[in-house]
Amino acid sequence: MRRVYSAVCITTITILFFMVSLAFPVCAADVRPAQQPALQVSKQPDIQAVKPKRPAKVRLHRNAKGEYTWDITADSADEVVRTDARLRKLLKIE
Repeated sequence: MRRVYSAVCITTITILFFMVSLAFPVCAADVRPAQQPALQVSKQPDIQAVKPKRPAKVRLHRNAKGEYTWDITADSADEVVRTDARLRKLLKIE
């Protein structure tokens, strides 16, 4: 058996199809997935700013009498003092 559809029936089905297809994205947009807690990332500036310490530079000089002197260069005065104290201790100089 063959069914014959009238033009009104085909038009009605076509209109319904387009209305459903237009309404589907709107309905699907309202559905929200279960919200998960947001991942929080925090930066620690003290860890980011850590740079390797540059070593103190020591230039050794010997004068005509055979005595030694040195020039110390470093990033901070504390480091210069520590390096000088260490050299004096190692060389047993007062």
